[in-house]
Amino acid sequence: MDVVGILCVVAAVLALGFWVWDTPLRMKNQEQAGLLGAGGRTLLVIAHPDDEAMFFAPTVLGLARLGHRVSLLCFSAGNYYNQGEIRKKELLQSCDVLGIPPSSVMIIDNRDFPDDPGVQWDTERVASVLLQHIEANGINLVRGHPLNGKPEVLAQVTPVVFNHSALYAAVRSLHSEGKFPKGCAVLTLQSVNVLRKYLSLLDLPLSLLQTQDVLFVLTGEEVAQAKSAMSCHRSQLLWFRRLYVLFSRYMRINSLHFLQSLEDFSDPRNKGVR
Repeated sequence: MDVVGILCVVAAVLALGFWVWDTPLRMKNQEQAGLLGAGGRTLLVIAHPDDEAMFFAPTVLGLARLGHRVSLLCFSAGNYYNQGEIRKKELLQSCDVLGIPPSSVMIIDNRDFPDDPGVQWDTERVASVLLQHIEANGINLVRGHPLNGKPEVLAQVTPVVFNHSALYAAVRSLHSEGKFPKGCAVLTLQSVNVLRKYLSLLDLPLSLLQTQDVLFVLTGEEVAQAKSAMSCHRSQLLWFRRLYVLFSRYMRINSLHFLQSLEDFSDPRNKGVR
C-alpha cells in the first residue's frame, strides 16, 4: 500500500473515532440543555480566588452557552501570604474573562473566614452568610418550573481542601434542612483520582462512561479562554500551577451531580440514582 493509501486509512479511522467520541457528547449536551434550561441564574460558591478558573471554568462557560447568568460568591480574599488585595483584583479580572461582570462578584474578606488551611470555618456561619447573600441580592434561584424532574442549579462547590469542605458541609446542611427556595437544588463537582486528574482531554471517554447529571466539555476556543482566566492570577502562577493548567482535566471537563437530600437517599425509588 502506498503512502497516500495509508494516509487515507488513517484519516478514515480518525474520522470514525471522532464520530464515535462526538456522538454521545452531542447527545449529552442536548440532554443537559433540556435539564438545565436556558436563561437561568446560577450562583457559584468558592473558597478562594483562582478556584473559579482552576476548577469551574468548564461549568461557567458551559452555563454561558445555555444563556445562564452566573454570579460568584468567594468566601475569602486569599490573604494567607498577605496578598489579599492583589488576589481580589486578580479574581475580578479572571471573572471578567469568564463572562462574570464585577457587579456579580462578591468577595468576603473578614476574620470569620481566614485563608488558613489549619483553621476550620464555622459551618453555621458559612450557611448564614450564604443565605444573607441570597436575600440581600435578590438572587432569583428558581427559574420557574423544574425540567424533567430536575430543579434549577443553585451552586457549585467542591471539597478540595479543608475550607472547601466547610463550604460543602454548609450547603449540604442548608439543602438537607430545606432552607433553600422550593424547586432549587445544588450541583457538586465530581472529584477524580490523581491519574485521571492529569489526563486532560484524554479523560473524556472515561467521563462519558461514568454516571453524572451534567457534563461540560470545553471547545478549543473555550479552553484558551479558561487558560486566559487562570493567567489573570499572576501571583499564583508557580511552576506546578502552570503544569496544572496544561494537564488538568478540570481546565477542560467538569462532571457534576445534583446533591440529594437524606430523604432522597431513603426513598427506594432513588436507589442507585444520582
